[in-house]
Amino acid sequence: MNAVCILVEEGYEEFELWVPYYRFLEAGLVVEIVGKQSGHVYAGKHGITVTATRSFSDVDLKNVRAVVIPGGLAPDKLRLHEEALDLIRRADESGIIVAAICHAGSVLISAGIVSGRRLTSYRSIRDDLLAANAEWVDEPVVVDGNLITSRTPRDLPQFLPAILDAISPSGA
Repeated sequence: MNAVCILVEEGYEEFELWVPYYRFLEAGLVVEIVGKQSGHVYAGKHGITVTATRSFSDVDLKNVRAVVIPGGLAPDKLRLHEEALDLIRRADESGIIVAAICHAGSVLISAGIVSGRRLTSYRSIRDDLLAANAEWVDEPVVVDGNLITSRTPRDLPQFLPAILDAISPSGA
């Protein structure tokens, strides 16, 4: 089983969750929506809901190819969950793709995985990433080893192929 975990919290950006969700399904991947509590319903910033299929502490990374973190208002809440940060750290240490878009870079800061790495984000958290010793660039998608980052929903056409290319030798 090849799975992708998409992390969720209240106020997630719908485009940054649902577009990847369906693209990963089209590529034949299993997609898990991972939140603080399995079965909990989370509302996006525009009111579209999603139900967590797993909890942060319930994820076995053995079959996971990527952990994707959408932006929106959710990163401010996600970065408060030690279980989510631990999941991101374990994925990064294992060489699993960690992909973050928009404001999700703030979660990467809290997980402690940005120092010395090249990445991008929504411009409002640029200074936070620089203060965390990251190299910030203004590009649609940045790949630094297993870390893949993008700026906004407009960059999804570059972000998603970069993730799919990274998890599949032939792309998808």
